[in-house]
Amino acid sequence: MLIHSASQLITLTGGPQRGASFGRLGIIPDGAVLIRGEDILAVGTTNELSTAYPNEPTLDAGWKVLMPGFIDPHTHLVWAGNRAAEFELRIQGKTYLEIQKAGGGILSTVNATRQATRDHLLVETRQRANALFRHGTTTAEAKTGYGLEIITELRQLEILTVLDGEGPLEIVPTFLGAHAIPPEYNNADDYTDFLCQTMLPEVAAWWRSHYPQRPLPFVDVFCDQGAFNLAQARRILETARSLTFPLKIHADEFEALGGASLAVELGAVSADHLVKTSIEDIQHLAQSNTVAVSLPCTPFGLSDSHFTPARAILEAGGLLAIATDLNPGTAWCENMQFVIALACRYLRLTPAEAIVAATINAAAAIQRQNRVGSIEPGKQADLILLTTDDYRHLGYRFGTNLVSHVIKKGQVYQV
Repeated sequence: MLIHSASQLITLTGGPQRGASFGRLGIIPDGAVLIRGEDILAVGTTNELSTAYPNEPTLDAGWKVLMPGFIDPHTHLVWAGNRAAEFELRIQGKTYLEIQKAGGGILSTVNATRQATRDHLLVETRQRANALFRHGTTTAEAKTGYGLEIITELRQLEILTVLDGEGPLEIVPTFLGAHAIPPEYNNADDYTDFLCQTMLPEVAAWWRSHYPQRPLPFVDVFCDQGAFNLAQARRILETARSLTFPLKIHADEFEALGGASLAVELGAVSADHLVKTSIEDIQHLAQSNTVAVSLPCTPFGLSDSHFTPARAILEAGGLLAIATDLNPGTAWCENMQFVIALACRYLRLTPAEAIVAATINAAAAIQRQNRVGSIEPGKQADLILLTTDDYRHLGYRFGTNLVSHVIKKGQVYQV
């Protein structure tokens, strides 16, 4: 299939961007893309490709923007229930940590998810996956973490792999057993012992027996005030690394504990949130390939004025990505377009920079940059067609869906 007559074909060639190259879109005016099967065969102008491939079935882009599908590198996609009552409490002045101490927060969703049947959980999660896709996300990372016990954590992993197989959204799983301290444990040290001695080895064995052809999921840990301290996070991640899991970390959302530097030290693929990250940690990130993933929906959802110091990370030379943090407590948002709008306003990114952070750099945050995140020959044909002829409408506009078509693995879906 030849997709032709794009006002702006945004290619994003050359891999993840940092430093002076950050924000380079690689635009081809009047662009065209040739797809064969699931992959991109050729990229160029409409005239070039129409001349070279005159007999292909075509899709007219209608002089609109054609670009890579969004990559969402941080979601908590699979859960049951909602926390609308907590939203009301926050509006009345209660803080996130106050709600958590009163029995709300993550543990409220843990209780609902443990009680949900597999089918109910599958249906709710599928609805959110489809919403992500309709808004232009073609690949999303998705975490467990609302079970905090082996049976429910494995059920979440199984549901994510089922939905990945169903498509069209491609799902990259993460095991987040270290999301919070479950109520049946007296303290974080006891639960850390259980994670390291029992849960992580059992998850590794279960995954290898059920999905021997698939790479192990990521392992993540919530290292912050009210969750796991730096020593506990180190122990969990080092245990996971010894079992050959790739690593991620939640860090510095409420307090700078040094989680970002720990991520760099252990070779984690990403460090996420990074609201209170210190200058020292930013320097460590900048000297590494650990991707700094900002989640602007979360402080927005908490009515918090503090956001990731994105410009400081970029000026230091770090790799920056953005994500929804889709979750029931602070950021029920399936729309990466809205994340781009927030990033432009509160992270001080230009629309071009935000697009880079939502595509090729986001792909690097889940180790998929060699397969998705840009429009290049040999890469997977994951593209979106917008309803506008100027990419800057992403960021400038918000509250409506600017995606008209999603192309996933060469298949066209009209939104």
